[in-house]
Amino acid sequence: MTVEMLYDQDINTTYLHGKKIAFIGYGAQGHAQANNLRDSGFDVIIGARPGKSWEAAQRDGFDVFPTAEAAKQADWIQILTPDELQPEIYKDEIAAGLEPGNILGFSHGFNINYKEIVPPKDVDVVMMAPKGPGNLCRRTYMEGFGVPALYASYQDYSGHAEDLAKEFAKGNGAARAGIMKTTFKEETDEDLFGEQNVLMGGVTALIETGFEVLTEAGYSPELAYFEVEHEMKLICDLIYEGGFAKMYRDCSNTSEYGSYVQGPKVVNETSKQAMQEGLKRIQDGSFAKEFMDDYRNGFKKLYAYREEMENSKLQKIGNELRAKMPFVNAADKYSD
Repeated sequence: MTVEMLYDQDINTTYLHGKKIAFIGYGAQGHAQANNLRDSGFDVIIGARPGKSWEAAQRDGFDVFPTAEAAKQADWIQILTPDELQPEIYKDEIAAGLEPGNILGFSHGFNINYKEIVPPKDVDVVMMAPKGPGNLCRRTYMEGFGVPALYASYQDYSGHAEDLAKEFAKGNGAARAGIMKTTFKEETDEDLFGEQNVLMGGVTALIETGFEVLTEAGYSPELAYFEVEHEMKLICDLIYEGGFAKMYRDCSNTSEYGSYVQGPKVVNETSKQAMQEGLKRIQDGSFAKEFMDDYRNGFKKLYAYREEMENSKLQKIGNELRAKMPFVNAADKYSD
């Protein structure tokens, strides 16, 4: 099914004008969206807990309030804290202050789709999900462009929830690049699938395995790092710019031929079956339950996985080499 791409000129309603928007959370996405919407002329405040995010929002010139107070003041409450924290924050600090006609906004469908958050019937529930990290959303907005985004309406109390989502995307600069309609379920399923099987889980497993094969065969771990991890960005940049065709054009005939021969042997029907099984776990809620159960158990599994990753030979070699390349170590002041 073809999805229509909308741009600034296609969005002409003004339902968002005059509304106060509270961003709950001021991390990577929170700071980007809040600054973009403010620069687009909207009334923006921040809801946060004391700490780095609160201080960063104040430095950026925002009025900052405890989450419950910010939510009660606002017409639109944009919840941008980590997925696992949202149900508690919603229950303890947002739900009681909601009024009929308020808008609950999200940038990921996780908690609505899996019913970790069940909003009242008298509010709009919408989504604007940028297809890029927060710092990129902010930088491209300031450059006069934007990052493409998805928009959706889950609950339409006002009768124009979808228009509100599109206007919010336009204010964020996303409609300069193009926005596409989706649903909370579709965005959740595809986002989790992409992260787990390709963009993060698949890529990191591929890099780690390639590193192991080379080093176990006696090759230098430093050279193996450059070959399977460092160059990954360069290849992905080419794909981003012009698809597989540009990537192959800009690389050697030898590498292109070899990739056609070997790639399908590495990622094959067994890999596809594992992806299909992973998609089913996303669709039926098994993954979400496992993730939230681990969070409520103190993230024991997550922290164990993270410790194993941080102590791996690949990570340690990479840390040593990246320390000698300061151009790849730019600090992120909105990382919390």
